[in-house]
Amino acid sequence: MNSPDLSNAGKIRSFSRRQGRITAGQQQALTDFWDKYGLEPGIECRFSEIFGREAPVIVEIGFGNGDSLADMAEANPDCDYIGIEVHRPGVGHLIMQLEARELSNVRIFCHDAVEILARSIPDQSLAGVHLFFPDPWPKKRHHKRRIVKPAFINLITTKLAQGGYFHCATDWENYAEHMLAVLSNAPDLDNAEAGGGFSERPSYRPLTKFENRGLRLGHGVWDLIFRKN
Repeated sequence: MNSPDLSNAGKIRSFSRRQGRITAGQQQALTDFWDKYGLEPGIECRFSEIFGREAPVIVEIGFGNGDSLADMAEANPDCDYIGIEVHRPGVGHLIMQLEARELSNVRIFCHDAVEILARSIPDQSLAGVHLFFPDPWPKKRHHKRRIVKPAFINLITTKLAQGGYFHCATDWENYAEHMLAVLSNAPDLDNAEAGGGFSERPSYRPLTKFENRGLRLGHGVWDLIFRKN
């Protein structure tokens, strides 16, 4: 496949730099335990050295407050996870969770996911990539800021090992349709859903509080899982 075009990787942001209020506990976790769980931009990840073992590695992009990532890591101790999130309060909250649960199979980047994927994650090294409920940028004039676009999917594909998967989910139907169109046109990915549409939520993806509330209100959620062929 063609190498991904990274010329605009840092020019169009798919997120806004709203840091929000960081609590004393989150800041303390960052201060006390960043060296234990944090990874610095610019490094080239050697997963066996980072985690001290050989295991499937899954990247989650934009993990929010990290509760779901901590749940997955706890439920799947045979996998290792790299979380990428730009908002420090969420990073601090996840570190608090990891320390409280004594989880050793998660490491964190607090940086732009596109740059981390391009510069720190080795090609053909990942068992999976998760992108759950990214900013939908619902206004039409902002659609160009959506992270799911052909260049991004090309980058993801170069990082997946053969048979590795990309799993995204959204509660915006218009964005779900956009994701399906982009992914269906990716030459090196196959839809895991035999009918070519959306997938049922797999058991490994926890329901978030936000998602549960939306489901009670009748809001839809759409999952897409594609595998590298």
